[in-house]
Amino acid sequence: MASAVRLIGHDELLDARIAILLSWTLLTLVIVVGARYSEWPQLWYGALLATLTFPHSAIASATALTEAPALLFALTGVLAWTESASRQTRISAASLTAGVIGGLLTGLAITCRQYFMALLPAAGVLTLFLLRDRPSRRNFRWLGTVFVSLTTAVIPVLVMVLTWRGITSPGTATGASYGNYHAGVGFNWFRPVVVIFFVTVYLLPYSFPAMWRVSLKRRWPALLSALLVGFVATYFRDSILDLGLLHTLVQAASRIPTGGAVFFWLITSVATYNATAVCLLLWGERSRLRTCGPVIFALLVVFFFIAEQFGVGGNIPFYDRYVLQLAPFLSLIGFWLFPKFTWSRILAIAGLAIVSYATLWQHAFVGHVAH
Repeated sequence: MASAVRLIGHDELLDARIAILLSWTLLTLVIVVGARYSEWPQLWYGALLATLTFPHSAIASATALTEAPALLFALTGVLAWTESASRQTRISAASLTAGVIGGLLTGLAITCRQYFMALLPAAGVLTLFLLRDRPSRRNFRWLGTVFVSLTTAVIPVLVMVLTWRGITSPGTATGASYGNYHAGVGFNWFRPVVVIFFVTVYLLPYSFPAMWRVSLKRRWPALLSALLVGFVATYFRDSILDLGLLHTLVQAASRIPTGGAVFFWLITSVATYNATAVCLLLWGERSRLRTCGPVIFALLVVFFFIAEQFGVGGNIPFYDRYVLQLAPFLSLIGFWLFPKFTWSRILAIAGLAIVSYATLWQHAFVGHVAH
């Protein structure tokens, strides 16, 4: 982002927004063209659509945050790397080149947004998973190709760590960038719980048909468990919600007596039940799932994104806009389970886009936005 601003050399805010718009444009072109060479093009088209219509995409662009270039590098890198690593029958110069480019772009994504650090362990675990299904006579050459690509991914991260002398920027570590907020490596047991809440909520619009696919034998236990989770989460509502879109919606519902608590309980229960249904469906389709590298990778990214929160120290809260970095991976899961573009799915995605631009409108004309 800073490089683009210096290159354009006009007004800093305007230059940053031009760079962000260029990032979205390039991301669209790369996915539309690159997905044609994938074994699962419809999944990548769905990931692109989910990213562009996510409720925080517009406001992140308007406020000149680095999500757009980070997602450009991340999605392009993951597309190239997973396609290269998933080639089971042939290893060519083109496959090696795609792997190296994918690895480099993945590393650059991490330098833009450190939460994308989850991409590295996800790639490592996917490599081990794919290794089991490869003929032993081809293992050495394939492993060499993957090792080179992953080494390329690590190089930008190492440069960042050596430059900053840590995983976070000096300004963020000392609190100079965000006033009283600072971040660093530490231990936080409650932050993963907050992230799980936001992940399940934002998974809902991409996978809600799952709720109707649960067998009758499992439906009632799953529903009762979800209602119980909702009750428990409501007790910790103030600790889970910080400034953000969901916080704004709960605050709006709070104008009615007990409305905020009821709304939070309802959305938590529905999201938990839907997430449970998704897990049950994935388990039931596990034999088919093991043949789809991008979805396995997406599941691993979600897992490691949550796990890495244990190591986030400092006092910076987890804002729900951070889930924008997971949006393409959540949609990969949803579109793999339900590939058809039904009217209900179109309405859900259109609703997300409307919320996105309503948030931008609030920021631009009302002067108040939930971060």
